[in-house]
Amino acid sequence: MSATRTINVQHFLDENKFSPYQWMIFIICFLVAFFDGMDTAAIGYIAPSLLDDWGIEKSQLAPVLSAALFGLAIGAMTSGPLADKFGRKLVLTASVLLFSGFCAASAWAENIAQMSVLRFITGLGLGAAMPTAVTLLTEYCPTHRRATIVNTMYTGFPIGAAAGGFFASWLIPAYGWKTAIMWCGLLPLALGVLMIFIMPRSVSYLAVTRKPAGEIRRILHRINPQANLDNAEFVIDGKKAVAVSSNPMAMVLGSHFRLGSTMLWISYFMGLIIFYAMINWMPVIFREAGMPADLGPKISGLFALGGLGAIANGYLMDRFNGNKLIALLSLLTAVSVAFIGWSIGQGLGMLVAVVLIAGVFQNTAQSSLPALAAKFYPAECRTTGVSWMLGIGRFGAIAGTFLTGLLLQWKLDFGSIFIILAIPSVIMAVCLLVKQKVYGNS
Repeated sequence: MSATRTINVQHFLDENKFSPYQWMIFIICFLVAFFDGMDTAAIGYIAPSLLDDWGIEKSQLAPVLSAALFGLAIGAMTSGPLADKFGRKLVLTASVLLFSGFCAASAWAENIAQMSVLRFITGLGLGAAMPTAVTLLTEYCPTHRRATIVNTMYTGFPIGAAAGGFFASWLIPAYGWKTAIMWCGLLPLALGVLMIFIMPRSVSYLAVTRKPAGEIRRILHRINPQANLDNAEFVIDGKKAVAVSSNPMAMVLGSHFRLGSTMLWISYFMGLIIFYAMINWMPVIFREAGMPADLGPKISGLFALGGLGAIANGYLMDRFNGNKLIALLSLLTAVSVAFIGWSIGQGLGMLVAVVLIAGVFQNTAQSSLPALAAKFYPAECRTTGVSWMLGIGRFGAIAGTFLTGLLLQWKLDFGSIFIILAIPSVIMAVCLLVKQKVYGNS
């Protein structure tokens, strides 16, 4: 009998070309992000129709909007430990089926209370899907291309949100809001069913837990059919198979990772303060500045599309220090956001240019943090680490919305408002530099 050989799964992925099988996994995860973005924004598409259809005031929509945000936070924070305990495929597939099914069911809501409950449950699935997709795709990526691939996948979210807007603008006038939100659910529901049959489990998760070597061997043969994997023992990061940790959260908050986790959480929280302050309040601020009513939403859309810059930053993160790169982008965000207030009085061209530049810097930094977090944590607690960062960040979204409302209530001038909104980016940069100082490029 041949002696047992040890094969490091990550080394195997690094040494073989990115296969069609891995591209299939990428496409599925990209579609998860795409539909996550579409369904997260779906309530915004149908809100004007709800006001007319149900004869309600704008203030009465608050429970529906906040229900989804709280669902997103709770879904993200609970999904990580589950995925680290029971596997990425199970949690990812379940989360897609959950958010798609309840998004489609929202078409039958008859009042605010019903819609709030359905949006909360939809939010649970939406919040769980993204961190699990990031982790699963990360664990099929070669080290030297990981950030590029994961960041590219993550851009599915803003693309999905934007595409959903075009989809809804065509569908709602012709068929009504019920048809629009039903299709926003049915499309990802079909994806979720397909995932049951074709989505593999994470090969890194299988290697780091007590799973049959035969399943790992079959997956790796899909990546390289010519690989000699006979009589092999599979490990990840030099560690042999161990029992699944009963408490991956204890690892995330353990003595080694505690400071890094805290810095990542604060960074993501601060980034979402800025993002949601910009998206939710720029139309109001620009209207108060005397601009046409339809101009604010368009400029806000330009700010959000800046997230496409994450693809280029992923390429740079694979070659340079990710902590320093995102810290630099955060500082540039602070400068450009502070200049938005000044640019309001400098003409439309200058305003659009400054907002677009700020959007590229801010969204690129924000969209790159999941890849940075996935690199920081080991396989045993990776999904927990990423999901808690995303979940805690959701509370930053709530904080950003309320903060900007307070600044407007205090009747500060536009320049002062945007200078204050730039401060979270400075804090984000400091946190990432602290993480760099303690952990290096990890």
